[in-house]
Amino acid sequence: MTAQLDAVGREVAVHVCPLPHIPEAVSVVRRRVRTVLADWNLAPDLAEDALLVISELITNAVVHALPPAALRLARVGAGRNALRVEVTDAGPAASAGRPAGEPADEHGRGLGIVTALSAECGTRIHAGGVTRWAELLAA
Repeated sequence: MTAQLDAVGREVAVHVCPLPHIPEAVSVVRRRVRTVLADWNLAPDLAEDALLVISELITNAVVHALPPAALRLARVGAGRNALRVEVTDAGPAASAGRPAGEPADEHGRGLGIVTALSAECGTRIHAGGVTRWAELLAA
């Protein structure tokens, strides 16, 4: 964990974690991030929403994008009552379709879940790949 300055010069707590490009990445990173969020004394409801958003963004990167990928968390806001989640990957994999043999109704809800739980979210395409981000606010 490190501290950085945001766009207006306030210090924010930051945690960056490389994502293994394996199906187990979600559970491995969730365990690690749960500890970080607890260390940051995040409100329990915000921490649970954050874990779900993180899971969905990591799954998207592992299933649909090229490695490498990384997760970046930043505790932001005047009272640090918000959390910014970013997952950056190297861009879409060549076969952007659903994995073979899996039913269509088992996929396609992840970004909808992210949108529903976030105050704001979006996608930024850049030279290094794609960053999907979400900002969550404490209730």
